[in-house]
Amino acid sequence: MRIAELAGLREFRLIPGELPPPAPGEIQVRVRAVGICGSDVHYYDEGQIGDTPCVYPMVLGHEPAGEIVALGEGVSGWSAGDAAILEPAVYCYHCEHCLTGHHNVCSHLRFLSMPGDPGFFRDYVNLPAGNVLPAPAGLSHAEATLFEPLAVALHSLKWARPGLGETALVFGAGPIGLLTIASLKFRGVGQIFAVEPLAHRREMAWLYGATDVIDPAQADPVAEVLRATGGRGVDMALDCATKGETINQCLHATRYAGRVVITGIPSTLRVSLEFHVMRRKEIEFFSSRRSNHETGLAVQLLREHPKMLGAMLTHSRPLEQIGQAFDIASRYADSAGKVLVEI
Repeated sequence: MRIAELAGLREFRLIPGELPPPAPGEIQVRVRAVGICGSDVHYYDEGQIGDTPCVYPMVLGHEPAGEIVALGEGVSGWSAGDAAILEPAVYCYHCEHCLTGHHNVCSHLRFLSMPGDPGFFRDYVNLPAGNVLPAPAGLSHAEATLFEPLAVALHSLKWARPGLGETALVFGAGPIGLLTIASLKFRGVGQIFAVEPLAHRREMAWLYGATDVIDPAQADPVAEVLRATGGRGVDMALDCATKGETINQCLHATRYAGRVVITGIPSTLRVSLEFHVMRRKEIEFFSSRRSNHETGLAVQLLREHPKMLGAMLTHSRPLEQIGQAFDIASRYADSAGKVLVEI
């Protein structure tokens, strides 16, 4: 099989590899499409994500969809050729965090695409049967890859707790930001402000349900939100960008006793936080990590709204051109929304 390794900063190489038959309890899957995530781009472009450096060579990719090839001993209910959604997080299910329902911070978590745990930019993979879910009928492999970023967006709403008719502010209209906007709309949020510097992504923000779209190069987002809300601020702010002053802008634009959720991952090791603004307003401040069993709801929403949620899928490249795909994604080139690698 072919494996696309990240061999250095902005450098991919395609190498051959072998995969054993699936072990008992495993399923072998032919990977068909993988979305490029912002965290993949951090690794590609910066050599790290947050405080986690690359360990070369490594295999990225954690938004996969594919089809069943073979079943390990003890696995049933699948047939060769069945379309599947592939969960990248492998949990232990017995640590303190798993036993209390916090699987996304499992003490023994393996997240496929991290250093030491190869991701899905390859032809085949063996997965625990619990990490393979049926894809809805009629959903393309490309559309199915959105399950993972959509689950991330849905998980952030656990902390934002959107209520019917409330107001929200979302920084960033990349894939996670767009899916956050859509998720807020599905939950009945009345007014959704989106802040995005790229024109083509501002257009997408309208499409995904934003009611007010702000270009931060043309207007101060905080001033605009306060003006539109009569000085009150929004009920919740979700930062899917974590660039420059966006975290502190969330604090300033959120009402007293409101909620701020940080979904994005800053490129810097440390961020400056205007603590006294947060303290004075008694803002609830949350960090959100990946997802935690939101995949089922994500799949349901994809089944119900495939074309609307899939509108961000603008570019794809074959595995042999993965470097070109990452270059497009990292530069937001050619009005790119979500970039896929098809395998």
